[in-house]
Amino acid sequence: MSYVSDSSSLNKALRQQYLNLPQGNFCQVNYVWIDGTGEGLRNKSRTMDSEPRSIADLPEWNFDGSSTGQSEGHNSDMLLIPVCMFRDPFLLDPNKLVLCEVLKHTREPAESNHRNRCNKVMEKVKDLHPWFGMEQEFTLFGVDGHPYGWPRLGFPKPQGPYYCSVGADRAYGRDIVECHYKACLYAGIKISGTNAEVMPSQWEFQVGPCEGIEMGDHLWMARFLLHRVCEDFGVVATMDPKPMTGNWNGAGCHINVSTVQMREQGGIEHIEKAIKKLSKRHAEHIQVYDPHGGEDNKRRLTGRHETSSIHDFSAGVANRGASIRIPRQVGQEKCGYFEDRRPAANCDPYAVTCEMAITCMLEKKGDIHELE
Repeated sequence: MSYVSDSSSLNKALRQQYLNLPQGNFCQVNYVWIDGTGEGLRNKSRTMDSEPRSIADLPEWNFDGSSTGQSEGHNSDMLLIPVCMFRDPFLLDPNKLVLCEVLKHTREPAESNHRNRCNKVMEKVKDLHPWFGMEQEFTLFGVDGHPYGWPRLGFPKPQGPYYCSVGADRAYGRDIVECHYKACLYAGIKISGTNAEVMPSQWEFQVGPCEGIEMGDHLWMARFLLHRVCEDFGVVATMDPKPMTGNWNGAGCHINVSTVQMREQGGIEHIEKAIKKLSKRHAEHIQVYDPHGGEDNKRRLTGRHETSSIHDFSAGVANRGASIRIPRQVGQEKCGYFEDRRPAANCDPYAVTCEMAITCMLEKKGDIHELE
């Protein structure tokens, strides 16, 4: 039995009594941002006199960056700039969740703010209408750091029966996954599916297709909702790319990519051109496919457990052991999209989509230099 948090055993019926109280015309707005680790999320709430209808209705705010690894104590104020608003599935309408960019007091982007640069790149390639879909894998743990549902002593049965499974002896934590799915739909996140993964207690949800900057916005908020749902159930969701050593699958965040040219008849030609460009910048992509310059992915991209080697670039039709997979249907129809299987589960989707657009969609080198 895995250990769950003390907070999860608090009286939820009593809590609901307070949540049901009327709030008049007031609106609770929860500001969400990425902290200094580039992986963690923080949030805090404020009251507004009325329901905001758009981002333009939301004021900038600030926080103590010295407590989030984003500034020094002697000059700690960091700015929160609202960029994307969602419905709040926990407090319900009219309350809101707001994803924010973090700026320094000089109004320069914080080091962990990859959205700022990504947005500039997406503006340059917007005529290509880039679509992205990302497959977020994660693993459930008890608060004691033990995989949720795993035996206290020893290990569960070897991998094989858990992928897309059903049954109490195979699918661990389905309640969490289904609640997260519903929360995303309510919030307005473009979640497109979910499934149990190869390792027990490991799951995946997919977000997309999203165009341009929307990919990062929706995946980050989906991650926030996952952590928040897990908090209610008293367990922990980790995006560690290799949470368990040994003969167990790691966790990735595969990205599916297409442009309007790739989606049109004969688009396979543009897909192949993009893959050729990617082959020439393998090292640069590995550098941004996890928050630690490739160090996290070294544990995952070993050439085993449905991964390619971190040292080599490869591509193939329906090949889940390659860096880039062309789905079989795409190979047959000669148009569609390709999948890059290298990003780690803890990647920053802004950094990943930005690098993808730079490599595959920016034609002029000068366009890249303008972004530096």
